[in-house]
Amino acid sequence: MTTYKESGVDIEAGEELVRRIKKNVRSTFNGNVLADIGMFGAFYKASFKGIKNPVLVTSVDGVGTKLKIAFVMNRHDTVGQDLVNHCVNDILVCGAKPLYFVDYFATGKLHPEVGEQVISGFVKACKENGCALIGGETAEMPGIYAEGEYDLAGTIVGVVAQHSIIDGKKVASGDVLIGLPSTGLHTNGFSLARAALLKNFSLHDSSDELGTTLGDALLAVHRSYYRAVYPLLSRFKVKAMSHITGGGIEGNTMRVVPKSLALKIDWNAWTRPAIFNLIQRAGGVPEEDMRRTFNLGIGLILIVKRSDADKVIAALRKKNEQPFVMGEVARK
Repeated sequence: MTTYKESGVDIEAGEELVRRIKKNVRSTFNGNVLADIGMFGAFYKASFKGIKNPVLVTSVDGVGTKLKIAFVMNRHDTVGQDLVNHCVNDILVCGAKPLYFVDYFATGKLHPEVGEQVISGFVKACKENGCALIGGETAEMPGIYAEGEYDLAGTIVGVVAQHSIIDGKKVASGDVLIGLPSTGLHTNGFSLARAALLKNFSLHDSSDELGTTLGDALLAVHRSYYRAVYPLLSRFKVKAMSHITGGGIEGNTMRVVPKSLALKIDWNAWTRPAIFNLIQRAGGVPEEDMRRTFNLGIGLILIVKRSDADKVIAALRKKNEQPFVMGEVARK
């Protein structure tokens, strides 16, 4: 006789994980959440006070091979934050505020203590971004994932008034690019980073250049820009924003710039974080690949009229940001 547990799926471990996380997840709920976790579906009341002609905005993403760093470092509390913040930034650049988040956590063998750490990251980031963690799926799939490994995906749903959607259609030549610093690689470029670095270094190696271990530098949380940027959108005309993920600064920003225009970026306008210099040096990575793969220290870009740039920068500084002009939009 062969049982489900003997085949590799431990239902009791899944139930234990739910017991561990239930109270923590509930702490993200607000008055719009209408059902407890464990239901077949999650319910969120579609009440958007003060938003005329509301439009729902949705984005889905994963953490990618940054998870490989978490596995080796045995640190699982940051990757959940990475995922939520990444998704929040993706809808923020459309002008939306986040409402709720749902996750997918898949593993070969479920270890409740690891799952609890991951989900605690979701909870922390949801609270920081003012959204609810209203549901998710935990899948135990023996034979699909190596021992000790898992994968994550998440979906965010937000809302924006139709007249407030930011889509870049009014971007014009002469508009200014304002950059906001990243905390490191965020959640992109880790396959190249691992190939460049791990031939010569251990993740546990301390580095004076980085001021920490290599593993901790690579696990720096993908930051959210929501608290700093969203309040400004009702005060200033932000024509477009880009979240700098896979594809780099130019690739992502051209997604919100009319095809008749180009970007004129001042690559010397900021100092690259040390982690990018180490990757380039250790791997002999060409500058073109560095620019196409990594954010190089810029996590979010706002595009505004030149006459508005100083006011927007001043407002961002009041939010404890360190914004700077890093280029402009130009004719081709």
